[in-house]
Amino acid sequence: MITGLQIRSARNALRMSVEQLSEVSGVSVRTIKRMESEDGIPNSTRPNLSAIETALTRAGIEFIGTPDDRPGIRITLPLPEK
Repeated sequence: MITGLQIRSARNALRMSVEQLSEVSGVSVRTIKRMESEDGIPNSTRPNLSAIETALTRAGIEFIGTPDDRPGIRITLPLPEK
């Protein structure tokens, strides 16, 4: 499981908007914003959490730790130039 803090961190590290994450994950903007408002495991469906995790992983993020033990992210691909 990933946390809301990891979702926020990953999206920001990738310079990805909520709208862009919504488009690539198929999860609504409203749901993503709600997930990101929580630091722990978001109160959401497993398919939505999985879709977010998959989209961010494909974009170059590795989720590390566990929700209870030093959750974090690692960037695995070079960031695009701005």
